[in-house]
Amino acid sequence: MSRSRGPLFWGVRLLAWGMLLVFLWECWIFAEVLWWRDHNPEWTAFMRARVESRREAGRGDILPHPWVAYDRIPDSLKRAVVAAEDSGFVMHHGFDWDGMRKALEKDIHRGKPVAGGSTITQQLAKNLFLSGQRSLWRKAQEAVITVMLEATWSKRRILEVYLNVIEWGDGLFGCAVATQHYYQEPVTALTAAQSARLASMIPSPRYFDRHGETERLLEKSDTIELRMMLVTIPR
Repeated sequence: MSRSRGPLFWGVRLLAWGMLLVFLWECWIFAEVLWWRDHNPEWTAFMRARVESRREAGRGDILPHPWVAYDRIPDSLKRAVVAAEDSGFVMHHGFDWDGMRKALEKDIHRGKPVAGGSTITQQLAKNLFLSGQRSLWRKAQEAVITVMLEATWSKRRILEVYLNVIEWGDGLFGCAVATQHYYQEPVTALTAAQSARLASMIPSPRYFDRHGETERLLEKSDTIELRMMLVTIPR
């Protein structure tokens, strides 16, 4: 009997325990996904990471981030963000395969990761649950959570949560805080040009918060504003 419990036996047993732990973790994640379908998340994994880094730098917590319901967010901001980040948002099921292919081609051409290709749903999955570290496990987990979100949430809910939790500057999260910080106005007062400007900041929000309206930002904003009416948003 003792001979049967060699390295193979314990290897299989460890693998089984590992698979069980992964299963339980995914169940926990799925339970949170279901909860947040009808409840607004006050904090995300990315917010907590930013709070920790700010405290280590002696800069305090992030600003309060009041929630804005989907119907109160101007269509101009919804259109601008979809045009900038994920023009096929309402049509795909969480993954833009053509965009991912093009991003991979750019990465190969440059010899390093430079292009994203992530959809709004993928970005939300990362913001809600995951760290900023890049690894195969994190990308796999991001894909699993993306499937969960697309299977259980409406596109309307995905975009609503996304606009309320993403980073828009140093310690600035959500469209309400961003609008007040950059324009001293409520989010409901956003113009099309202002919406395009906010959408253009999303890939590098802390950079543009520090450097203001750079030439690159203005050019990108103009492009987004021209594309805004060409995209479809959830109703």
